[in-house]
Amino acid sequence: MIERTYTGAKPKTQLPPGTIDTQIHAYVPGFPALSGGPGLPPEPLPTPDDYRTTMDWLGIDRVVVTQGNAHQLDNGCLLACLAAFGDVAKGVAVVTGDTQDAEMQALSEAGIVGARIMDLPGGAVGLDQLEAVDARASAFGWMMAVQFDGGEILNNFSRLAAIQSRWVLDHHGKFFAGVTPQSAEVDAVKRLIDKGNLWFKFAGCYESSRTGGPHYADIGAVAREIAAFAPERIVWGTNWPHNAAKRTEDYPDDAALLETVLSWFPDEKGKNLALIDNPEALYGFSRWRSA
Repeated sequence: MIERTYTGAKPKTQLPPGTIDTQIHAYVPGFPALSGGPGLPPEPLPTPDDYRTTMDWLGIDRVVVTQGNAHQLDNGCLLACLAAFGDVAKGVAVVTGDTQDAEMQALSEAGIVGARIMDLPGGAVGLDQLEAVDARASAFGWMMAVQFDGGEILNNFSRLAAIQSRWVLDHHGKFFAGVTPQSAEVDAVKRLIDKGNLWFKFAGCYESSRTGGPHYADIGAVAREIAAFAPERIVWGTNWPHNAAKRTEDYPDDAALLETVLSWFPDEKGKNLALIDNPEALYGFSRWRSA
């Protein structure tokens, strides 16, 4: 049992209309965890209704829902969540090189715009299927969300550079061993960005920070470097519902975390790009039009 905080005092920073949160998971009852995954998050399950409360709290208008590891290759829960969210949401599913055209088309029609590569414990599809999944994603105009131990980026550079789809490097690159703005690994990220189809996601800083909160100074230093280098290639996400937190006392304050992460952008223009324009381009959202 964990008590998650879905609302509270409004953050000092007001998000612009049309803001897109590019990284959440959500769950509905009736979809059990499958073998190979980490299990469902502790009860009570964080549902689409719970996330809508957080959207209202933080000022988020649109969202990208990513297939959770608990459900492995079964995208049923993800599709149920997209149906619950409606037009404000798009999804990133799990497919393989063997996923047939008919299923890919059905997923597309349900709001799926991307495929997930998760090369860490519990992930359903790892880097061993990178090229095969890229081929499927590219054929249907999807993007890919790619997550792995960033310490391996140099060993995998040529494969990453050959990706044909639009793709995002998840969770600040997950440099578990630690990097600085001058590290070869960060230079590799920049070179991949320069190829023209890579975005870099600010989300889940606490999962790889070695200095820890509340400021996550190590992650922040690299984030500032990449945000200044390519402001048109940064996207942002809450990483709601923070599945790494197993106890109430470990659950982060989303408003405080928002303030910390947004402080890493060099200016308002870069911040607005990351919150609206960049994710529109990466995930295929329509241009925001205020009511």
